[in-house]
Amino acid sequence: MRATVGRGRISPLFIESGKVSLGLVRMTGMQVHAIHNAVAWLEKSNVGLEPELLTSDAARELLAVYARAQKLVAFGVAALSRKVDDPAQLARVTGTSIGKAKETVATGKLMPSAPDLGDALARGDISLEQANEIAKAEESSPGAAAELVEAAQREPFHSLRDKARRIKLEAEQHRGLAERQREARHARSHTDELGMVHVHLAVEPQVGAPIVARAEAEAANLHRQAKKEGKIEPFERHLADAYAALLQGGGGGRSKRPELVVLVSHSVVKRGWTHVEEGEICKIPGIGPVAPEVAREIAADAFLNGVFFDGKDLRHFARWTRNIPVEVMIALELGPPPDFDGVKCADCGNRFRPENDHIDPHVRGGPSSTWNIDPRCHRCHREKTERDRRSGKLKPPEP
Repeated sequence: MRATVGRGRISPLFIESGKVSLGLVRMTGMQVHAIHNAVAWLEKSNVGLEPELLTSDAARELLAVYARAQKLVAFGVAALSRKVDDPAQLARVTGTSIGKAKETVATGKLMPSAPDLGDALARGDISLEQANEIAKAEESSPGAAAELVEAAQREPFHSLRDKARRIKLEAEQHRGLAERQREARHARSHTDELGMVHVHLAVEPQVGAPIVARAEAEAANLHRQAKKEGKIEPFERHLADAYAALLQGGGGGRSKRPELVVLVSHSVVKRGWTHVEEGEICKIPGIGPVAPEVAREIAADAFLNGVFFDGKDLRHFARWTRNIPVEVMIALELGPPPDFDGVKCADCGNRFRPENDHIDPHVRGGPSSTWNIDPRCHRCHREKTERDRRSGKLKPPEP
């Protein structure tokens, strides 16, 4: 049995217990007709859109409207993908990759059981990309969507993705994470249009973290040397040189900071490194959880440090060796307790090369204390310093 709705489209009638649900067909027909009208108006608006004739404020306002329209459309795409259930077809229709289409189908299937996610997408509060990241965490840790939806509306996308990834990993820490990480290692390379060779390397966190630390330390050395010689280049170029040197057997860059820090709850150790229970930690700060058996192997040849904290207050940091005690800054780089999730830029959430910024500038007598130091990436640190300079905060205090 069929019924014709909106612009000649056909929609099936729904039969329940021998009765035809005409109300549902009429409602669907009205929705389809309304969507067709909205698309038609949008097409007309696109024809008349001339950004060059708009002021900057008007352009920003209209951009926000277009962005909201895109988010509202994303809800329909995700919801209807449950009926399509074919990533290849969805990819063709939406003009995206198969990988993105698979994520959208997964999000669509999860929406009925995750009302916080579905409602936020229906209201246009989040984008499809944000919804896909939230769905991954929600699938591993049911109930996580509410927190992540709020985060999506106040934090940049990379911060949301980082938080969703952390929730997902911590939820899956008890599900053979070490074996899955081991099986997921891979490497590939390709050459771009300029002839540059791109190398992508995926290794386990306890293997990759020291490599990254060593490369960044070597890049910092190269950057300082270049500045002395008056050669100013972006840090990323020095980082590329550092990785190349490491792969060729050179690049002995060393940092005052340890190359790898693994934070393990004492109760995990007492239990015999078997598993991690709720409220416990076995992780690399800023990267994510590692399996207890992996942490045990690392601990067999590592310096032992003790971190004592009370709630969210870091009380004490001690080191049980005959060496010079580790600087308090190393403890701070674990990130605030009780999560100890590493540090990230206080402004943009970037984790790449955070620098320590004095909230009350040091030149005015601001102390190097925990309450007066915020981590900031290089760009945000420079912008904050410039703001302080314009406001007169960088002038020395009066005698």
